[in-house]
Amino acid sequence: MADRVRVRFAPSPTGEPHIGNIRSAIFDWLFARHNGGDFIIRVEDTDQARIVEGSVEMMLDSLRWLGVDWDEGPDIGGDYGPYYQSERLAHYREATETLLSNGNAYRCFCSSERLAALRKQQQEDEAEVTGYDGLCRTLSNSEVQDRLNSGETTVVRFRMPDDGVTEGLDAIHGSVQFENRLSDDFVIIKSDGFPTYHLASVVDDHLMEISHVTRAIEWLSSLPRHLQLYKALNWEPPEFAHLPLVLATDRTKLSKRHGATSVLEFREMGMLPSAMMNYL
Repeated sequence: MADRVRVRFAPSPTGEPHIGNIRSAIFDWLFARHNGGDFIIRVEDTDQARIVEGSVEMMLDSLRWLGVDWDEGPDIGGDYGPYYQSERLAHYREATETLLSNGNAYRCFCSSERLAALRKQQQEDEAEVTGYDGLCRTLSNSEVQDRLNSGETTVVRFRMPDDGVTEGLDAIHGSVQFENRLSDDFVIIKSDGFPTYHLASVVDDHLMEISHVTRAIEWLSSLPRHLQLYKALNWEPPEFAHLPLVLATDRTKLSKRHGATSVLEFREMGMLPSAMMNYL
């Protein structure tokens, strides 16, 4: 365990706060308070097209209603800010330049049409390994520069190992292993210059000295990507804990078709904050 527990709740401002996300925040908060550590809120707003106005305020309001306080965040600042990812682009650019220079990332010029055709072909072939085929891996530096100079649209992809296994340790699930050949070269910088979740979360967790990352089990499949990013950047990864999902009565992930999913909806229905806290 790190010298000091530092955990973060990192919601995306895309709508009302889902109780599954708020439960993760509560677990982080309780863990930080139990260990005399820090609970941080960081807004992951790099997907600009999906931002819903007022989402951050609704999320903070939900936490306050439940009695959850935080030590650093977008409204109170702190020593590790800014706490909006859209204001931290210089950090992602620096990490990307490091990855490009050490050969762990490369520029990709493939069009959306080519990628769609590739996915369709892989589905028709029922391919065991799906995803990006690495076409732009072999471009020379001069070819890349020529295409950049001509104004071609580009993304940056991380180069996953072709073989071997990525092994990680999860606080809930124990030792987990992933075959590297099953993970494609994923995008870390989009064509609009903003990072994807994978790069931004790794960079910010490192720079903010996050000791433990708690998130939903659906992110477990991303663990090999994140561990490889840490390795390529020569950083020590935090400890991970992947939580089970909040399920509906039919044992599927709780969604709008089951009824209320937002903490604020339950508040409007008359739920007491202590009852919601105990339930979660």
